[in-house]
Amino acid sequence: MRFYPFLFMKKIIFLIAFLFSAIAMNAQMHVKDTTPRHPEPTKYANSKFEWKITDGVNNTHGYDIFADGSMILHQPSIPGMPGNDGFKTKIDAQNCAKYVITKIQKGEMPPTVTVEELKKIRVIH
Repeated sequence: MRFYPFLFMKKIIFLIAFLFSAIAMNAQMHVKDTTPRHPEPTKYANSKFEWKITDGVNNTHGYDIFADGSMILHQPSIPGMPGNDGFKTKIDAQNCAKYVITKIQKGEMPPTVTVEELKKIRVIH
């Protein structure tokens, strides 16, 4: 029996390619969907919203948001910012709470707030 190295190498290359494709397909099957799940926009469309300004750490302020009398959000610190400090003024906390309510009414839950949005509503400078 004669040994043909090029046929052996072809089989090895085919086997390696097959294993890599099987691993790749398996990895794709186990990718978690990290897309945030939002309720339908109408869930809070007809709710009556209220907010309450709360006291935070280091003489700062946060807010609570209520929908139809039930608390749905407690925000003691500035969203999207590091640390535990809240807003410097009650007006800033109120403006952010109002902004967050508009996001909730549109169906965004949880209503994330970015640094750019905080600048836009003039809560941070």
